[in-house]
Amino acid sequence: MAKEKIVLAYSGGLDTSVILKWLKETYDAEIIAFTADIGQKDELDGLEAKALATGASKVYIDDLRDEFASDFIFPMFQAGAFYEGQYLLGTSIARPLIAKRMVDIARAEGAIMIAHGATGKGNDQVRFELGVAALAPDIKVIAPWREEQFREEFPGRAEMIAYAEKHNIPVQASAAKPYSTDRNLLHISFESGMLEDPWFDPSSDENKDMFVLSVAPEDAPDQSEYVELSFEAGNCTAINGESLTPLQVMDKLNDLGGKHGIGRVDMVENRFVGMKSRGVYETPGGTILFSAHRKMESLTMDREVMNLRDSLIAKYSQLVYNGFWFAPERLALQALVLESQKNVTGTVRLKLYKGNIIGAGVQSPVSLYNPEIATMEADPTQAYDQGDATGFIRLNALRLKVGTKYSGK
Repeated sequence: MAKEKIVLAYSGGLDTSVILKWLKETYDAEIIAFTADIGQKDELDGLEAKALATGASKVYIDDLRDEFASDFIFPMFQAGAFYEGQYLLGTSIARPLIAKRMVDIARAEGAIMIAHGATGKGNDQVRFELGVAALAPDIKVIAPWREEQFREEFPGRAEMIAYAEKHNIPVQASAAKPYSTDRNLLHISFESGMLEDPWFDPSSDENKDMFVLSVAPEDAPDQSEYVELSFEAGNCTAINGESLTPLQVMDKLNDLGGKHGIGRVDMVENRFVGMKSRGVYETPGGTILFSAHRKMESLTMDREVMNLRDSLIAKYSQLVYNGFWFAPERLALQALVLESQKNVTGTVRLKLYKGNIIGAGVQSPVSLYNPEIATMEADPTQAYDQGDATGFIRLNALRLKVGTKYSGK
């Protein structure tokens, strides 16, 4: 009889390398390794050979960078999403795309099971599995970290490193650098190991080699650099006058941001599963794009539309962070976001300097800013009568006056 097939989300890191071999031995199954190329760069080098040598019967390494940029990153940035005031959701937004492609491969290969290396304490297990549930509820998900047998064999990363060494599986993790990383087109994240101490300073001179995408702000050029981002309907379509695809935009901005030490975040965040965790992130290009997009909106978006959209940012961000990308409520919010972005068109000029993004001008053919009305000088349009403000203030003050009267003040 043919063996069952399991499609494994495979990164080639410590966890999934160990899990690939463990699944093969434990389930006596055919393991199909899948890696999404979403911007890991040289981390993909030698990955296919490594997966096959570790026991995979087949390996998919699919270039999903264009889809990731255009269908996931850009719509999320149109929504102005950021989690808990700091995190630009670099890991979170990648998971639904990976889940989507895993389902496609499972269907093509006749597999009824997929597996992932996300721990039972983290958010990624939820993101992967909610995505699969929305797209293919009949497919079973295997999560080794939630199986007691697996946890007994691997109570910590030291045991996993020893297992990898025993089976000649090369991995980057070591006793000297036990932290884990996750890189894609939008960011790279660092967590675990010494980073579990929130007092540990990764930006210190002895630790700053940990960073990958950006120089330290103090090591950035002493000369500032200007950049112009052009937008159409809320999406960046050109940089410095050069038309670019969403993928090219991200690549270009990552280079610029990294050069100037932009986009580093060190935070303690609230995981969906209930605990706090410490994460360190580099998001150089995304931080520039986020800033430019907001400045473009300030010139072109109606006030009440902006207020409505902004009131939904926290909810939208939670949906992405918690894994509800394919949920009907996120799709409904995206429809509102899309409508709000119709006139977010024009060009933003920024100055980049030692970790800072400084606004240096904004213009648009559909600007809602009218200098003749806003001027402190005489208004030639006579669109605004300053005397009208008297009644406006009086009406808005009425409830305050009434409330004061009866509050005993």
